[in-house]
Amino acid sequence: MSYTAWIIVTASLVGLSCSLIGVFLILRKMAMMADAISHTVLLGIVVAYLITKELSGPHMLIGAIIAGLLTAILVQWLNNLSIEQHASLGIVFTTLFAIGVILIATSVGNAHLDVQHALMGEITFIPWETVTIPVLGKIPEATLLLGVVLLIVLICIIAFYKEWKITTFDPALAASLGIPVVFMHYLFMSLVSVTTVASFDAVGAIMVVAMLITPAASAYLWTDKLITMLVISAIFGVISAIIGYYIAAWVDTSISGSMAFATGIIFMLSFVSSPKHGLLAKYTKPMKSVV
Repeated sequence: MSYTAWIIVTASLVGLSCSLIGVFLILRKMAMMADAISHTVLLGIVVAYLITKELSGPHMLIGAIIAGLLTAILVQWLNNLSIEQHASLGIVFTTLFAIGVILIATSVGNAHLDVQHALMGEITFIPWETVTIPVLGKIPEATLLLGVVLLIVLICIIAFYKEWKITTFDPALAASLGIPVVFMHYLFMSLVSVTTVASFDAVGAIMVVAMLITPAASAYLWTDKLITMLVISAIFGVISAIIGYYIAAWVDTSISGSMAFATGIIFMLSFVSSPKHGLLAKYTKPMKSVV
């Protein structure tokens, strides 16, 4: 596979994983949690590095999961203390991210772990770090990791589809049916954390947030059915990755930034032309009713 193809495939895997998770973030009205976790996982990554002195390996995922869960727990704790949720998110997000930045500046040293890289990523380096897999041959390490994460996300969504659906739309009903609402919540936070850190090194926090929120928000404008929304969101995620790459090649600019920009283009098109909630639909419906 060519250099360009590996970049597009890797970005498409990010788009698929993030857009599927993003649907539940949007429906649970937790979109800002994606922004918080995508930044606070930096603390988990830094702490994992300081403990192991290695920049790759499963400890990075473990550190990110712990940081993501810590974010969710602290936000919920502050919320229980009558602090408004958005304020709780702002407090936890900025504090944990700041601690991560301070640790990078004071303790990491010469390791390739910096704030700019964390925010924007560097997907152009992905094809150079490869691993050999039987049958498949040499493939980029990040692509393999993202493929595994996508598989985990798909398995969890399919295996617990009914539970996700009920806990998302009616947590009280889910609790009355014996569904472990708290467990499902923190399992979901773990999936957000894993997806975020798997995408972190390749595309950075900015694109992770864009892919988690915007394709799902766009899909929400097109349908009211959960399964359809998942499919549309995944399609939008992949299209954004492909269009974004060619925008970056055309303008000669950041690939991750261009992919995030592409998600915004798709959202604006959906916002205008969606047959259910688009601007055109809202203006044409009254005209049809009068006729």
